[in-house]
Amino acid sequence: MPKKYIVYLKTLWRSWFIILVIIILITALYNPIAAIILAIITIVLFVLSFVPSLFFKNRLLRFLKKYGRIEEKDVIKRFSKDNNKIKTSIFKLSQKQMNKKWLIIFIENHYIFYHEDIVNKFKNYYHQKLGEKEIFEKMNKLEIKTRAEIKIITETLERNGRLYIEKVSSD
Repeated sequence: MPKKYIVYLKTLWRSWFIILVIIILITALYNPIAAIILAIITIVLFVLSFVPSLFFKNRLLRFLKKYGRIEEKDVIKRFSKDNNKIKTSIFKLSQKQMNKKWLIIFIENHYIFYHEDIVNKFKNYYHQKLGEKEIFEKMNKLEIKTRAEIKIITETLERNGRLYIEKVSSD
């Protein structure tokens, strides 16, 4: 029985905005000035409800950049948040990584983050026309665990258009 009560309270908390809008409408019938004040408070609360998620994404990215390579399970241990929330945040970061220096890949149903140093080293080996095996042997010291990771890294960099050779202009 207590579990149903908790579920009911959580459902009520998730729908606080709708409940507040109904209260504002009822208040508007009797006192329009109070309804306007409540509406302003509601809008401020609604905007403030997005602030923690913005801080979390920035904190997550700062944490990821501290490591050369880090897997999703290690991030979950560090943040002790909801697994789905962390996975969703990492997924959103991976969708917006086209112009970033770091890299996030999805392999075997989990995400792996690579720092820009590892990505640059990988690009150098790739541009030297080394095969998967040679790249794996050289990058094994930098914590690339499998050849499948190398294949996924190559595919992700190609998909994002980041495997081109940067031309250095001589001025």
